Amino acid sequence: MATALTTSRIPLRRQRPVTGARTSFDRRLSKILGYAVEVFYEKGYAGASMRDLSRASGMSLAGMYYYFKSKEQLLYLIQKHTFMTIMEQLRERLEDVSDPEQRVRVVVLNHIEYFLANQKAMKVLSHEDDVLKNSLGADILSLKREYYRTCVQLMDALQKEKRLEFNSRVAVLSLFGMMNWTYTWYNPRVDGNAQTLARQMGDIFLRGVGTAQPVKVRRTRLNRTEF
Repeated sequence: MATALTTSRIPLRRQRPVTGARTSFDRRLSKILGYAVEVFYEKGYAGASMRDLSRASGMSLAGMYYYFKSKEQLLYLIQKHTFMTIMEQLRERLEDVSDPEQRVRVVVLNHIEYFLANQKAMKVLSHEDDVLKNSLGADILSLKREYYRTCVQLMDALQKEKRLEFNSRVAVLSLFGMMNWTYTWYNPRVDGNAQTLARQMGDIFLRGVGTAQPVKVRRTRLNRTEF
């Protein structure tokens, strides 16, 4: 279930009344954020302007400034929507899973599915990670920390269940490092779909490459002419 996009926590220049028109506004906001992702992806945050965003969205420049004070606000909304959606979907998926190892695998699948379905947005988030400042940056940092703490708790539960000893912080940050740059190398023809990739990454993270099943080599008689 996608998280609704709201602007209640950011200082818009004008507040729209909470009426039936709000739903229409939210739909339009979703489209504007989609255009903003495209512009930031192509030009980079620093190279993009409100005029570029206006042109891409089909909204007048005056209209853009009516709803958003700056392009920073649009970047904030993109990041907020991403982290809230990932967290909401993760909570829903974890409700039906009790095994600690499988719960970690749910994190991997949930993360990879969203990232592969939103690769341009992921590039924007990764490359513009430190752009937001002040209250907007603090709000996004709070969402990131919530996600991080959730994953640390899952690692702690895995340690307890399996009687393992490792640093949950290092484990979680290593897992994020493995998953967050997938968009830079992912090739569906080679790497498979999200489920296949998540299963392989989960195996590597939980088992390590050294525990992979050995490849069975079939011995064949070589013809002397092959030398």
